[in-house]
Amino acid sequence: MPIRPLVDRTYLEQVLLSRLSRGEVQQWVQKYFQPYRELMSYYRCAIMEVETKFNVLNEELSLQYDRNPIETIKTRLKSPESIMEKLSRRGYPMTVESIEQNLNDIAGVRVICSHPSDIYKLSDALLRQDDITLIERKDYIANPKPNGYRSLHLIVETPIFLHDQKRLMRVEVQFRTISMDWWASLEHKIRYKKNLPEMDYVERELYECAEISAQLDARMEKLQKIAAQATEERDRALSS
Repeated sequence: MPIRPLVDRTYLEQVLLSRLSRGEVQQWVQKYFQPYRELMSYYRCAIMEVETKFNVLNEELSLQYDRNPIETIKTRLKSPESIMEKLSRRGYPMTVESIEQNLNDIAGVRVICSHPSDIYKLSDALLRQDDITLIERKDYIANPKPNGYRSLHLIVETPIFLHDQKRLMRVEVQFRTISMDWWASLEHKIRYKKNLPEMDYVERELYECAEISAQLDARMEKLQKIAAQATEERDRALSS
């Protein structure tokens, strides 16, 4: 999920024309285009800060536990279409100030972990860092959504250091196992197909797949612990 490039003026005008008159778009672009680009750049910097923190944690924990708890890290910057749609849907002003004040998920980092316990280990380690402030926490692993969705969501605030100032920026961090991410990706593709017949059946099957996925996570983690314990016992025997 690569970060989108900074938008150009023509592209942003096209997005705004779906919600504003041509005159309003011209006024918006004249007033907010450069501040909007700057704000998106700040969010990109915040993404890089958080991603670096996880790379450091992964390096440390891989030495401690002889395995990498992080399978992959995905990042994304919310598209102009999604930003304007969300502002409009929630009744917020379409201004740059409104984006920063009212939307917490412009910058996103998704951490894909090997096992559920890795999720909590990494999230706790992130929140112990003195430059990270927790704004919101939603644990959909302990309390899955009705459709079966599982993930740990954090909204955190992190500083970015510019050449002449420090700014506090908010980033949404999602933690999933491989199976949680696989399920969520396919569920989204299936659910949003138009004119899908037998939707009740599809929803039941998706929920059942989510339950099976959670069971597989638990079983794989149990096997990981058995393997780790066996390795420790072998190493102790060889060193004695």
